[in-house]
Amino acid sequence: MIAVSSNKGGVGKTTLAANLAVYLRALDEDLPILVLGLDDQGSLDRMFAWGPPAPGEANLKHAWAERNLERAIRMGEYGVHYVPSPRDAVALKARAEDPHTLRRMLERLAWKGVVIVDTKSDLEALTRNALAAADRVLIPIPDWAALLEAEKGFDQLEATGPGRERGRALLSLVDSRTRVEGEGPHLADHLRAEIQRRGWPCYRTALSRSPRVEALNSAGGRPRAILHHAQGTRIHKEFAELTRELLEDLGLAKDLPLERGFGGSRPRPAPPAPSLKRLLLRGLGG
Repeated sequence: MIAVSSNKGGVGKTTLAANLAVYLRALDEDLPILVLGLDDQGSLDRMFAWGPPAPGEANLKHAWAERNLERAIRMGEYGVHYVPSPRDAVALKARAEDPHTLRRMLERLAWKGVVIVDTKSDLEALTRNALAAADRVLIPIPDWAALLEAEKGFDQLEATGPGRERGRALLSLVDSRTRVEGEGPHLADHLRAEIQRRGWPCYRTALSRSPRVEALNSAGGRPRAILHHAQGTRIHKEFAELTRELLEDLGLAKDLPLERGFGGSRPRPAPPAPSLKRLLLRGLGG
């Protein structure tokens, strides 16, 4: 179970969670991917849902009330499973005071794949549930303010379960040209040095700020996947590298052959995609 978490908004959590789901799914069509969004913004629903919700369709609020996710899981675009977000997260939050509820729900589900949870921009009850259940917690850091907030995230990990060693800092939305105070060091180098000084594990791969991604997130109100709609760009290469690094970190890379094609991960309206090997080689400059 992977949680994407930050106490600061605007750091790209949802974009990261959604696109990691697509990249992970693309690596092996037999690997089930389940995405949960712990807010009521509906961004993940807009990306993965095939249509409007059916009358009476179960969402995360119903699953939480029943302490069982199974009835609410839907198959979505790109072959990614998701649980529809509640229209109002207030009632959901009221049921989440026990920080181990989500962990028990996931244990009951026994999902034979990867679960990705996109948290709210806070450290309240729902986020604490995600942190307590996660094997890895990705904490995006685009600037100094987010780095200071990341300390709270690592502290919360220390207070829940196995501890802060599950956390991974991730430089995200950082313009590689930006310098500190005009002529100072590059911002990315400055942030990475401070992360290292604080002793936080940090992924090698950094995700750049990309106008292309901003356009994909605004395409007719339905976000589009970087893998299928930004091939040949720097951000595609970075997501391919990050996915590979994440799988190596989790000890799963050996089980995911890169030679496999997209299979069920293709979006339904898209023409047949080139093989994953070709796409990843293109992204990695091969």
